[in-house]
Amino acid sequence: MDHAAVLSEVRRPSSGAGDALQLDPVDLKHLRRYTLGDSSLEREVLDLFLAQLPATIAALSAARTDKDWKVAAHTLKGSGRAVGAWRIARIAEQAEYSQGIANPAHVKETLGLLEAAAKEAKDFIAAAYG
Repeated sequence: MDHAAVLSEVRRPSSGAGDALQLDPVDLKHLRRYTLGDSSLEREVLDLFLAQLPATIAALSAARTDKDWKVAAHTLKGSGRAVGAWRIARIAEQAEYSQGIANPAHVKETLGLLEAAAKEAKDFIAAAYG
């Protein structure tokens, strides 16, 4: 299955994030509830998210035990949910509860999906706050 098809399957946020199909890589309305509409704070939070995103994905990639895989996936899930990056959070959640590092093809696919979703989020944030 190609990355676009899988990404379209994970567009629906997990529980607690509403029922509407999320079309944007980052749900700015969700984030604004926590920043009280302060656009400079929103940008700061998103910059921190984007700065940590490659390191967190790298930690997932470097996982040599199922525990390391689950910790990295859990961390990524939490940071994605915090800013409203539902696709990233959902992929990470699926990774957290998956078979872990036992299946190299699954690991490769998950990392590819996360990289694609991360690029979408980065491009979206750049366009929104350019």
